[in-house]
Formats: sequence, C-alpha cells, structure tokens
Amino acid sequence: MQQISRMLTKLFRRARLEKPGQVDPRAAEFTLSLLVAMYDRSGTGYVRTRSAAAALISLSGDTLLAKYRAFFQFYAVPDGKEALITRSALRSLLTDLNQIPAVVGEGCTLSCVEIAIHDCFHGVLNAAIVEEKFLSWLRSEPAVLLWLPTCYRLSAAEMVSHQARCR
Repeated sequence: MQQISRMLTKLFRRARLEKPGQVDPRAAEFTLSLLVAMYDRSGTGYVRTRSAAAALISLSGDTLLAKYRAFFQFYAVPDGKEALITRSALRSLLTDLNQIPAVVGEGCTLSCVEIAIHDCFHGVLNAAIVEEKFLSWLRSEPAVLLWLPTCYRLSAAEMVSHQARCR
C-alpha cells in the first residue's frame, strides 16, 4: 500500500505541475481510497500493484486501444520472443477490472468472467493467445467489460461542442 501511495503522490504531483489548478491536491489520497475499496475489502492493508495498475489504466483518459495494449503488457506472460495471455492471466485481468463497477454495486458474477474467457479462447488450440487475438476480442466489446468502452465514449462525448443553436 505504501508503494502505491508513493507512486500516486508522484503521479498527481506531476499532473498538478502540467495542469495547474486542474488537479485536486487530495487526488492521490482519494485514488488510494478508491483502490483500497476495490481491492482490499478485507482490510489486509495490501493491494496488488498489478490490480492497481489495471484500475488506473482503465480510468485514464487514454484511448481504448492504448488501454487494451497496456492491459496486455501488464498481464501477459513472456514466451520466447513474444508475450502471451493465458486463461489464468485473463481471469486475473477480468477479475481485477470487474472490481471497478463492483465498487458501485454493478459487478458481474464469476460465471460472467468464465464465459468471457471461453469466448476469448473460442477456437484457440493453444494454452495462450497473442496480443492481436486479445485486442481483437476486446474490440468486439465483450459483455463483461462493456462498461469500459461505454465510459470511454461518455468521456469523449464531453469534449464535443457544436456550433448549432437550439430553439
């Protein structure tokens, strides 16, 4: 928890320098509280760094593709020259990501995660998939993660302005 707290403090300090007046001075504290609510419900004082990274990536203002690639980087397993996502790694990613809607009472069941894993690996004979297969599956907007592109679109729509006037 201390490591994540230090990282968040640095992150938001840098953001305040880049965008003065736009970042709440307590942003690191609030973000840590959110991460604790999502990933330390039993009060152990421990949050996995990878889980915290998945949450920060998903809540970032980056593009969906950039988020998907970052998920792959954090959860993939090296296999010779390339990295692969195993069923186990995908289960871990989906479980971590589903803590985000769960914190507001919108999480899905474990069976949703298993159905998504089966869907992602449909027709795959190997024990793991390459990045392109993973990205292709995410672009198909699986139901278990439908909240992610929806939130992205809502965020992107906030920046749209039209020169039309309504009567």
